[in-house]
Amino acid sequence: MTTTDDEAPFSYDGLDRVIHEKARLGVMTSLMAHPAGLAFADLRQLCGLTDGNLSRHLQVLQDAGFVKITKGYERNRPHTRCRLTPAGRQRFLDYLTVLERVVRDAAKAAGQIEQTERRDSPAVRLHFRPA
Repeated sequence: MTTTDDEAPFSYDGLDRVIHEKARLGVMTSLMAHPAGLAFADLRQLCGLTDGNLSRHLQVLQDAGFVKITKGYERNRPHTRCRLTPAGRQRFLDYLTVLERVVRDAAKAAGQIEQTERRDSPAVRLHFRPA
């Protein structure tokens, strides 16, 4: 049985489990900030992961079609470059839209925000009031 947002407003179906894991969220964010891609070593440093950990998370993201990994040589040394695929970029943007909704809903439920919307931005700006 499928539910609609009206029936289950806090189901957050768009929170993709592949992206939602902490390390993969860091990888996706890093790659989103660098559209041309990143060298494996740079990505490892940005995300604070070990070689093995990063390799495993990249494999999951690659299997999902979110990341493209190219291997080659630079100055006779092995070089691995990682970048988001167009589908991965769109899926991450969709994920962020749902994540913004989670934050808005949680803050609204806690009674700690005032919402203001700007016409030039689809995002809602949250202003937290002290409790």
